[in-house]
Amino acid sequence: MSLPNVLPATSAFIQRAPRMLIGSGWVEAADGQTMPLHNPATGEVLCVVPRATPADVDRAVLAARQAFDDSAWTRTRPRERQNLLWKLADLMQRDAELLAQLECLNNGKSAAVAQVMDVQLAIDFLRYMAGWATKIEGSTVDVSAPLMPNDQFHSFIRREAVGVVGAIVAWNFPLLLACWKLGPALATGCTVVLKPADETPLTALKLAELVLEAGYPEGVFNVVTGTGITAGSALTHNPLVDKLTFTGSTAVGKQIGKIAMDSMTRVTLELGGKSPTIVMADADLKTAAAGAASAIFFNQGQVCCAGSRLYVQRKHFDNVVADISDIAKAMKLGNGLDPSVEMGPLISARQQERVYGYIEKGRESGATIACGGEQFGPGFFVKPTVIVDVDQKHSLVQEEIFGPVLVAIPFDDEADALRMANDSPYGLGASIWSNDLAAVHRMIPRIKSGSVWVNCHSALDPALPFGGYKMSGVGREMGYAAIEHYTELKSVLIKL
Repeated sequence: MSLPNVLPATSAFIQRAPRMLIGSGWVEAADGQTMPLHNPATGEVLCVVPRATPADVDRAVLAARQAFDDSAWTRTRPRERQNLLWKLADLMQRDAELLAQLECLNNGKSAAVAQVMDVQLAIDFLRYMAGWATKIEGSTVDVSAPLMPNDQFHSFIRREAVGVVGAIVAWNFPLLLACWKLGPALATGCTVVLKPADETPLTALKLAELVLEAGYPEGVFNVVTGTGITAGSALTHNPLVDKLTFTGSTAVGKQIGKIAMDSMTRVTLELGGKSPTIVMADADLKTAAAGAASAIFFNQGQVCCAGSRLYVQRKHFDNVVADISDIAKAMKLGNGLDPSVEMGPLISARQQERVYGYIEKGRESGATIACGGEQFGPGFFVKPTVIVDVDQKHSLVQEEIFGPVLVAIPFDDEADALRMANDSPYGLGASIWSNDLAAVHRMIPRIKSGSVWVNCHSALDPALPFGGYKMSGVGREMGYAAIEHYTELKSVLIKL
């Protein structure tokens, strides 16, 4: 297919033979099978990649196991792990435009936005995690040992790498999510088998190239492409995997969590969300409207912590909804290779139909479509949509849509807003728009979510842990909390 307005290196990468990284080698699937990837902006086949078999996954896990148990990687010092992560981040910086174009072609998002957001955030995160490599600490403990009162002891606690990490990531931020797993794993001395989402493996494969170029030993990082039902399942069930880390839907995350518990495999799960955006009466309403629009329409609404539920104090409800609707109507939709485009397509025809199906449910139940509510092609587009006159218990409010669909509901007072904000099976993020700091500080501890943003939404930083309450997951990404999830504690007691 023709790829206008992309780097020659981007075209060359798309056109290369289908291979995945296992150990030190770029290999086909064991049975030679491939699967197509589509350009969401056009619906056309972009390229093909290997469709990994369970045998391929087992080979990748064995390579990671051997690298962890037997190779020079286990003897690397913290400074070496730090420097390798810095080198990887530098290579990503060098190839930032290429990575952004691959993300655009494979995912549909704006290449310009991906370069300054997705790629740069991934680079910043790896550099942050590089610093932790030299700061992983244990502690000494002055023990009492009451059953041995006449003896002396030296006792300490070590923090050690957990081992082989099986990482499975979603398709909405393919590169960034991969780096969220890779950074703490490599900083602590783990090895990794990454299974990118079925739809979006291209930046993971490019990342694998850069890992090798950075000088990591063979087997430390492996990428297997394929379907979740085959390759993902094989990785989840492999007994040589010490830790599973998954970002994706709550339904799949629950299955992975159950499998992990059967074998007591360590696990972290970053799952779905239905995040509330709360606009108080004293807020700067124009700023809040713009922020609420960005909270739901960024990345086509395909964000786990998207502000998909809007609650506005009743006296300002109509004005705020009108302002957000005006923003939505003015947004330019199109191919993400066009830098003037503000919203790209959804990831697939299946997702397009799913999102549009929720809009139709709203219509059928009597909800009002304030703007949008249409799908179109070629490609997998849904116009940014605002829906009002919806009951709090409706599936539009309670279920994750994962698209550019905002449901807006008025509230009367602070208690009313908190009640509706917490009336959800999810608890990933929430935002409060207010200049009343007393009210804000009253509300923050009462909101059941892993992140609360004030006068902004989805503002992430490598130093802040990210994860959810309730059905939004188990464990945290980013911050020192990520280091804790990729390590084990070992208590040592020495009788002197």
